[in-house]
Amino acid sequence: MSDVTLRRAVAADVPGLYALLVENAENDGGIIRGGEDALLRWGFGAQPMFRVVLAEAGGEAQGLCMAFPEYSSWRGRVGIFVQDLYLRPHLRGRGLGRALLAQTVRACADWEPAFVTLIVHHHNTAAQAFYAAQGFGLRERADLLVLEGAGLEGLVG
Repeated sequence: MSDVTLRRAVAADVPGLYALLVENAENDGGIIRGGEDALLRWGFGAQPMFRVVLAEAGGEAQGLCMAFPEYSSWRGRVGIFVQDLYLRPHLRGRGLGRALLAQTVRACADWEPAFVTLIVHHHNTAAQAFYAAQGFGLRERADLLVLEGAGLEGLVG
Protein backbone atom coordinates (compact mmCIF):
# COMPACT_ATOMS: atom_id res chain seq x y z
CA MET A 1 0.00 0.00 0.00
CA SER A 2 3.01 2.29 0.32
CA ASP A 3 2.83 3.18 -3.38
CA VAL A 4 -0.77 4.38 -2.97
CA THR A 5 -1.77 7.64 -1.31
CA LEU A 6 -5.20 8.63 -0.04
CA ARG A 7 -6.44 12.21 -0.04
CA ARG A 8 -9.63 14.22 -0.24
CA ALA A 9 -10.53 15.11 -3.81
CA VAL A 10 -10.62 18.67 -5.13
CA ALA A 11 -12.32 20.13 -8.21
CA ALA A 12 -9.24 19.52 -10.39
CA ASP A 13 -9.70 15.77 -9.74
CA VAL A 14 -13.09 15.61 -11.45
CA PRO A 15 -11.86 14.07 -14.75
CA GLY A 16 -10.20 11.21 -12.85
CA LEU A 17 -13.24 10.79 -10.58
CA TYR A 18 -15.54 10.65 -13.55
CA ALA A 19 -13.37 8.04 -15.29
CA LEU A 20 -13.46 5.83 -12.19
CA LEU A 21 -17.23 6.22 -11.80
CA VAL A 22 -17.77 5.26 -15.45
CA GLU A 23 -15.47 2.25 -15.03
CA ASN A 24 -17.33 1.17 -11.91
CA ALA A 25 -20.72 1.53 -13.59
CA GLU A 26 -19.60 -0.38 -16.67
CA ASN A 27 -18.32 -3.22 -14.48
CA ASP A 28 -21.75 -3.37 -12.89
CA GLY A 29 -23.74 -3.13 -16.13
CA GLY A 30 -24.90 0.44 -15.53
CA ILE A 31 -24.29 3.89 -16.90
CA ILE A 32 -23.40 7.23 -15.35
CA ARG A 33 -26.03 9.77 -16.35
CA GLY A 34 -24.30 12.84 -14.93
CA GLY A 35 -21.04 14.02 -16.39
CA GLU A 36 -18.09 16.00 -15.15
CA ASP A 37 -20.21 19.17 -14.96
CA ALA A 38 -22.60 17.47 -12.51
CA LEU A 39 -19.69 16.31 -10.35
CA LEU A 40 -18.27 19.85 -10.30
CA ARG A 41 -21.60 21.42 -9.44
CA TRP A 42 -22.76 18.99 -6.79
CA GLY A 43 -19.44 18.05 -5.23
CA PHE A 44 -17.29 21.13 -5.54
CA GLY A 45 -19.71 24.02 -6.07
CA ALA A 46 -21.15 26.58 -3.69
CA GLN A 47 -22.98 23.95 -1.62
CA PRO A 48 -21.15 20.60 -1.90
CA MET A 49 -23.48 17.63 -1.53
CA PHE A 50 -20.82 14.91 -1.25
CA ARG A 51 -17.17 14.30 -0.48
CA VAL A 52 -14.69 12.02 -2.18
CA VAL A 53 -11.49 10.40 -0.98
CA LEU A 54 -9.15 9.32 -3.77
CA ALA A 55 -6.63 6.51 -3.89
CA GLU A 56 -3.76 7.55 -6.17
CA ALA A 57 -0.79 5.67 -7.55
CA GLY A 58 1.68 7.00 -10.06
CA GLY A 59 -0.12 10.36 -10.08
CA GLU A 60 -3.34 8.76 -11.33
CA ALA A 61 -6.64 8.14 -9.55
CA GLN A 62 -6.98 4.39 -8.95
CA GLY A 63 -9.92 4.30 -6.56
CA LEU A 64 -12.44 6.40 -4.69
CA CYS A 65 -14.94 6.54 -1.91
CA MET A 66 -17.81 9.00 -2.43
CA ALA A 67 -20.06 9.78 0.53
CA PHE A 68 -22.71 12.19 1.74
CA PRO A 69 -24.37 12.80 5.10
CA GLU A 70 -27.62 11.14 6.09
CA TYR A 71 -29.72 11.68 9.17
CA SER A 72 -31.34 8.78 11.03
CA SER A 73 -34.43 9.76 12.98
CA TRP A 74 -34.37 6.37 14.72
CA ARG A 75 -30.79 6.87 15.88
CA GLY A 76 -31.06 10.63 16.37
CA ARG A 77 -27.65 10.91 14.72
CA VAL A 78 -25.97 11.72 11.43
CA GLY A 79 -24.17 9.06 9.47
CA ILE A 80 -22.34 8.70 6.20
CA PHE A 81 -23.94 7.13 3.15
CA VAL A 82 -21.26 5.66 0.89
CA GLN A 83 -22.54 6.13 -2.65
CA ASP A 84 -19.52 4.59 -4.37
CA LEU A 85 -16.50 2.63 -3.17
CA TYR A 86 -14.35 1.48 -6.07
CA LEU A 87 -10.81 0.28 -6.57
CA ARG A 88 -9.30 -0.85 -9.82
CA PRO A 89 -8.95 -4.64 -9.72
CA HIS A 90 -5.14 -4.72 -9.54
CA LEU A 91 -5.26 -2.87 -6.19
CA ARG A 92 -7.86 -5.06 -4.49
CA GLY A 93 -6.91 -7.36 -1.64
CA ARG A 94 -4.29 -4.98 -0.21
CA GLY A 95 -6.37 -3.31 2.50
CA LEU A 96 -7.11 -0.23 0.40
CA GLY A 97 -10.90 -0.60 0.51
CA ARG A 98 -10.83 -0.53 4.28
CA ALA A 99 -8.35 2.35 4.21
CA LEU A 100 -10.61 4.32 1.83
CA LEU A 101 -13.60 3.79 4.13
CA ALA A 102 -11.60 4.85 7.20
CA GLN A 103 -10.19 7.94 5.47
CA THR A 104 -13.68 8.88 4.29
CA VAL A 105 -15.00 8.74 7.86
CA ARG A 106 -12.10 10.98 8.92
CA ALA A 107 -12.77 13.36 5.99
CA CYS A 108 -16.37 13.68 7.19
CA ALA A 109 -15.55 14.07 10.89
CA ASP A 110 -17.22 17.49 10.99
CA TRP A 111 -20.54 15.69 10.35
CA GLU A 112 -19.92 13.72 13.58
CA PRO A 113 -20.89 10.42 11.91
CA ALA A 114 -22.28 7.69 14.16
CA PHE A 115 -22.75 5.08 11.41
CA VAL A 116 -21.95 4.26 7.78
CA THR A 117 -24.55 3.00 5.31
CA LEU A 118 -24.04 1.65 1.81
CA ILE A 119 -25.67 -0.52 -0.82
CA VAL A 120 -24.16 -3.71 -2.17
CA HIS A 121 -25.62 -5.45 -5.21
CA HIS A 122 -27.04 -8.94 -4.64
CA HIS A 123 -24.77 -10.45 -7.31
CA ASN A 124 -21.55 -8.92 -5.94
CA THR A 125 -20.55 -11.66 -3.54
CA ALA A 126 -16.94 -10.42 -3.29
CA ALA A 127 -18.15 -7.01 -2.08
CA GLN A 128 -20.62 -8.64 0.30
CA ALA A 129 -17.79 -10.65 1.85
CA PHE A 130 -15.58 -7.55 2.11
CA TYR A 131 -18.29 -5.51 3.86
CA ALA A 132 -19.19 -8.38 6.20
CA ALA A 133 -15.52 -8.62 7.19
CA GLN A 134 -15.61 -4.92 8.10
CA GLY A 135 -18.64 -5.51 10.33
CA PHE A 136 -21.44 -4.26 8.07
CA GLY A 137 -24.85 -5.89 8.51
CA LEU A 138 -28.23 -5.67 6.85
CA ARG A 139 -30.16 -2.51 7.60
CA GLU A 140 -33.15 -3.58 9.66
CA ARG A 141 -35.74 -5.41 7.58
CA ALA A 142 -36.08 -2.87 4.80
CA ASP A 143 -35.41 -2.62 1.09
CA LEU A 144 -34.12 0.54 -0.56
CA LEU A 145 -36.70 2.01 -2.94
CA VAL A 146 -36.17 4.82 -5.45
CA LEU A 147 -38.68 7.18 -7.08
CA GLU A 148 -37.41 9.06 -10.13
CA GLY A 149 -38.36 10.17 -13.63
CA ALA A 150 -42.07 10.15 -14.46
CA GLY A 151 -42.95 8.81 -11.01
CA LEU A 152 -41.23 11.73 -9.29
CA GLU A 153 -42.72 14.22 -11.72
CA GLY A 154 -46.17 12.75 -11.11
CA LEU A 155 -45.71 13.04 -7.35
CA VAL A 156 -44.84 16.74 -7.39
CA GLY A 157 -47.16 17.44 -10.32
